[in-house]
Amino acid sequence: MLDAGDGRAALAAPAVLASDLPAGAVGRVPKALAVQAIEMTKRFPGVVANDHVSFDAAEGEVHALLGENGAGKTTLCNLLMGLYRPDDGRLIIGGKPVRFHSPRDAQGSGIFMVHQHLRLVESMTVAENVVLGSSSPRQLRFSPRAVERTVAEAAERFQMSVDPRARIWQLSLGERQRVEILKALCRGARILILDEPTTVLTPQEADQLFSSVRDMAAAGRTVIFISHKLPEVLAVADRVTILRNGHSVTTLPTAGTDADDLAGLMVGREVSLEAVAKVTHEAGPAVLELAGVWARGDLGTEALKDITLEVRAGEILGIAGVSGNGQRELAEVITGLRPTTRGMIKIGGARLPTGDPRGAIDLGIAYVPEDRMGTGIAPNLSIAENLMLKSYRAKTMRSGPVLSSRKAIANAREMIERFDVRAPGPRTLIRQLSGGNIQKVLLARELSSQPRVLVAASPTRGLDVGATQYVRRVLRDTATSGVAVVMISEDLDEVFELSDRIAVFYNGRVVGTLKASEADRQQIGLMMAGAA
Repeated sequence: MLDAGDGRAALAAPAVLASDLPAGAVGRVPKALAVQAIEMTKRFPGVVANDHVSFDAAEGEVHALLGENGAGKTTLCNLLMGLYRPDDGRLIIGGKPVRFHSPRDAQGSGIFMVHQHLRLVESMTVAENVVLGSSSPRQLRFSPRAVERTVAEAAERFQMSVDPRARIWQLSLGERQRVEILKALCRGARILILDEPTTVLTPQEADQLFSSVRDMAAAGRTVIFISHKLPEVLAVADRVTILRNGHSVTTLPTAGTDADDLAGLMVGREVSLEAVAKVTHEAGPAVLELAGVWARGDLGTEALKDITLEVRAGEILGIAGVSGNGQRELAEVITGLRPTTRGMIKIGGARLPTGDPRGAIDLGIAYVPEDRMGTGIAPNLSIAENLMLKSYRAKTMRSGPVLSSRKAIANAREMIERFDVRAPGPRTLIRQLSGGNIQKVLLARELSSQPRVLVAASPTRGLDVGATQYVRRVLRDTATSGVAVVMISEDLDEVFELSDRIAVFYNGRVVGTLKASEADRQQIGLMMAGAA
């Protein structure tokens, strides 16, 4: 059975002292270094991802890594946990020099990483994913019930509720994130790397995660915390290391600094984190109307129950709710990806055919999905090819009956400039771009179709400070131009900043719709929990 306690992979007593490290945001004074990366360099064809980066984190410390997309944070962490081998530099774990040849070597030293893009087998259960790949001799005789009990005990201990028998495809993104974290904790992680762990969590779930992180640090574990959300970094981390353009810029305590200072260090210039200004204007007529809409989820049960909403031209309707309460299904029924079982959806007075994505596009619906890499974008195609995935039938993309490569490239160049996509050129593969630039390509494709309705689900999930501000400005400008915007987000700050009205979802129902100017976080939070 898996050990759900502190684990068996305890590190050797460290020889490197760090008694002079400053106390951080939660008042701990680390005493000894658990991990040191010294002058680490990693090169890829055409780019130096890490250029003589130095970094250390102490036992009992929560250490944040900050930087824009492409700054080298994930590459550094992949070096720490054995996915990559450094071209230069040294790695010291618990005071001893090491050289990892695989993630298994790193896990043998107690280092585990929970990646931003989840790495779970969707057809398998939670318990099976937790035990998958374990090298423990105790796993040679696999007992499903024993593993399920262990996972349930770990989930209860760390307050990460999840059904051990549920299959991954049946879970929300937030629940899948919990599985990844539980997988590491059940295997006895002593150095836990969390790459954007709160991107799929509600504020309440994020607060609970922070509590678990602090408990882990108090017990002597080391947590390396990668996030673009500066307030949560300031709330949970002791120290922060800033990376920029593959270099380590500085390491400083979170005590005595603020979000503007950190943002400026990340981008190399002064940055204002002021909210995107709302333009006061009268909303136009209703463009999107849902009347008594019901729909089933992947489990066959009703995920949407009697949804009645309208979104007017020129407004942003923010959808707030705990992950898994029908938000994904709402986006999919509006965009034709999921059929309804009852009810009616209209776009500009015309009835939307149920379960018909092409019909939704023809009626003027654009879609920015939460899973941009799996649903929104084809990673192995170029920027130019992705930008024409919706317009390939248009005459502007053809030379007679044949698609025109010349026209596709010209269109891509225009979109790259208009949406400030940082890429070598139109033929660059999407998978070679940072998350922020991928989102810009997705927005460029969807908005270039001149939509009447834009459905944007978790539009800034996993993006850095600069890209987040850019995307929020684009959404606000899109609404100001007269488009009806449905924005689904689990970031309440984002919901309040951008929305004109807020609809709160609970258990597949709309439990209330409020003007954003008249709502407050406590009220919304109670509604999200079904308590109001």
